[in-house]
Amino acid sequence: MEHLDQLRMMTKVARLYHTRGMRQTEIGERLRISQSRVSRLLQQAEDAGIVRTVVSVPQGLHAELEEAVELEYGVAEVHVVDAVANDEVELARDLGHATAFLLSELTTAAPVIAFTSWSQTLRQAVDALQVLHSDTGYVVETLGDLGPPLLQHEAARSTQRLASLSGGRPVFLRTPGVVASPQIREALLAQDPYARQALEMLDDVDIALVGIGSVDVAPWLKAGDNYFTERQLANIRAQGAVGEVCLRFIDEDGNHIASDLDDLVIGISPDQLKRARRRWAVAGGERKLDAIKAALRGGWVDVFVTDAQTAERIAKRA
Repeated sequence: MEHLDQLRMMTKVARLYHTRGMRQTEIGERLRISQSRVSRLLQQAEDAGIVRTVVSVPQGLHAELEEAVELEYGVAEVHVVDAVANDEVELARDLGHATAFLLSELTTAAPVIAFTSWSQTLRQAVDALQVLHSDTGYVVETLGDLGPPLLQHEAARSTQRLASLSGGRPVFLRTPGVVASPQIREALLAQDPYARQALEMLDDVDIALVGIGSVDVAPWLKAGDNYFTERQLANIRAQGAVGEVCLRFIDEDGNHIASDLDDLVIGISPDQLKRARRRWAVAGGERKLDAIKAALRGGWVDVFVTDAQTAERIAKRA
């Protein structure tokens, strides 16, 4: 009980300070505790993960580079951030935290948010997000489950958190993201009204938060484990695929490559994604350079968040 009382006090103090903007002295007077205790409780709340720190993205820091990418690819809005990453995992964390700040600045209504919960970078963004000032009704997953159970659990938890922070309701897509045959896909959807409802809700999306991937198996996935096999990926590469957006493969010009693999995916369709009013993508790194350029060329993205090194390379190669 003592531990729970401490957690309640930490949460209460954190809400008053971070959400309502009250000064520590005001909080102390309101709760009838000392200012020094308020300070300790705030630090404890941060240590316990109740409060997540988000570093703001300075406007204009990479203005020329952002404009170069926007003009070259016809993207409405590009945000370039400085990353301090040594590997792909750290880069996902850096980009995720920057995206969390940018999302927190949104004030427009978004009745339906389509969320790619299997994206490592977007999960990092949601984990760092404190509040989303958007009038949201639903947060709908764009794809079924990918990878092992632990990843599936993390994806569902991220969807739940985004819905909670935005004041919306989560809509889960609890089916495999990739199945072995079209017949299995049809059978799964025929027996699952919730999955059918989720897919129908993707017809009218206000903000789509999507990932951009290369045509290989991401390090946190396994070939054939609710995902494509190495042979399937090799075949689609032979057809000219250089990347994918929500598991829809695209060529170097960003054109969707229609193939039998589309019939194996349980998730948002290319047409549904293109109809979304705003499409946010967050990606960076050497492995995804060709995929990023293709996604930008093809108009799959109108708000793009990346790191300075990636932005320089795609602008230079363009």
